[in-house]
Amino acid sequence: MHYVYILQSLKTGRYYIGSTNDVRRRLGEHNSGSTPSLKHQRPLALVFRKGYSVASEAKAVERKLKRYKSRSILERIISEKDILMGP
Repeated sequence: MHYVYILQSLKTGRYYIGSTNDVRRRLGEHNSGSTPSLKHQRPLALVFRKGYSVASEAKAVERKLKRYKSRSILERIISEKDILMGP
């Protein structure tokens, strides 16, 4: 299984979008400081994840979400607990 996930910084409130096949491992890596772009955003909490059977699909959804650059869209996804996007 491959996942798209959204993390939120407990320090700044900012969101981070990623994809992986192991959300727990990836969250640990982010919180350990091994991701330079998030080093100063720690601690991070997992606020959303959605599974996909194909890695390329998860990556495509991740890219699409990152292109939106919209906090309101991310907050809607988190509150509705689903990613509802058109083609």
